[in-house]
Amino acid sequence: MGLAALGMVSAIGLSAAGCGNDSKAGGDVTLKVVVADYGTPGSANSSKGYWDDLVRAFEADGRHGGVKVDVTVLSWEEVDDKVAEMVKAGEAPDIAQIGAYADYAASDKLYSASELLSIPVHADIIPALAQAGELGRVQYGLPFVSSTRLLFYNKTLFTEAGLDPAKPPKSWDELQSAAEALRTAGVKHPYGLPLGPEEAQAESMMWMLSGGGGYTDNVNTYTLDSNENVKTFTWLRDEFVGKGLTGPDSPGKTNRRQLFEAFAKGEVGMLNGHPTLMQQAAKGKVDFGTAPLPGREGEAGATMGVADWIMGFKQNGNREQIGAFLDFVFSTEQHYSFTDRYDLLPVTTSASEKMLDDKKHKDLWPFLEQLGAAEFYPVSKVSWAATSAEVKKSIGRAVEKGTDPQAVLTSLQRRAETEEAAARARR
Repeated sequence: MGLAALGMVSAIGLSAAGCGNDSKAGGDVTLKVVVADYGTPGSANSSKGYWDDLVRAFEADGRHGGVKVDVTVLSWEEVDDKVAEMVKAGEAPDIAQIGAYADYAASDKLYSASELLSIPVHADIIPALAQAGELGRVQYGLPFVSSTRLLFYNKTLFTEAGLDPAKPPKSWDELQSAAEALRTAGVKHPYGLPLGPEEAQAESMMWMLSGGGGYTDNVNTYTLDSNENVKTFTWLRDEFVGKGLTGPDSPGKTNRRQLFEAFAKGEVGMLNGHPTLMQQAAKGKVDFGTAPLPGREGEAGATMGVADWIMGFKQNGNREQIGAFLDFVFSTEQHYSFTDRYDLLPVTTSASEKMLDDKKHKDLWPFLEQLGAAEFYPVSKVSWAATSAEVKKSIGRAVEKGTDPQAVLTSLQRRAETEEAAARARR
């Protein structure tokens, strides 16, 4: 879709995005918007600059009546809690850009995507991401930005270990052999396995997918203790951690941030990473490569995708105005501007095509090419937040010597089922 067409989308947003009697059509309206900061708060790269420019352009457009926009930018450490407090106090923002949407959707606090977005803009969202925003087959969460995961490896360490840096491992056996060579060469962390509380749910999901499993099945039922997942963690315990291929620290006490920093110092041979790691590695002057995640027999059939979400709340009844603003946010020019600034992946087809045409982002192309087939957290399950928290606490035990992975995963499965039943009872 061209920019002119997207401009027309914004212009017609007040009629195409929603026309119910709960909207305050006509008159001056100020939308209250709360968003997360993707830069460093108070610094030159804070997201505040992007939102200031976007709001200025939206209000100057002249086709949105008296709609004004007041944006509050908060750090990721506080934005989810702040929005939750506002909703609980009966002061929900009109729009929130946060980490999860399911609780609010299940409580009937959100407009659906079809109630907000005009048809062309809604159709422009990448289907896999649109589906990830559904609850009960209705989309409430609008993906804001996304990322996927690849295997990162240090080419210099590969060479020193006698490995061909042009041939990264494609299977678990090859991954194990490469890790053994790196260990023999004296690399501190042949393979970085962060199963500590920071983001163990992500590392676990990547391994589950590469082993043919996952958190849920194709009907969104929890399957944490599936045969595939048990085999995966048993292999990790016996063939990786048990053979000293993950470094001196316990994976269950090792966080992603530690290993990303170590990779940037040249102390890690291989690990799973997202686009941000490219910036850290480049600053550390690490010569690195990326490759698809290795799987049990060959390249993994899927990789993990992650999305952050933006949503419209019903409380203030500004459906038409919210829709017009979100149409503008998702226009190719504005959406690409944000992803370009922070080296993130677009969530629309038009902005993705623009990034694939921009050689400046050539390093992002492998991540972007996997997005359409990526698997996402089961964020549509209201129980996922509690389940994810429990995974962070205990999944690391599954790879410890003398621990039964089946028992750890079964315990997580039971907790997940209990949380899911309780969530259903509350709805």
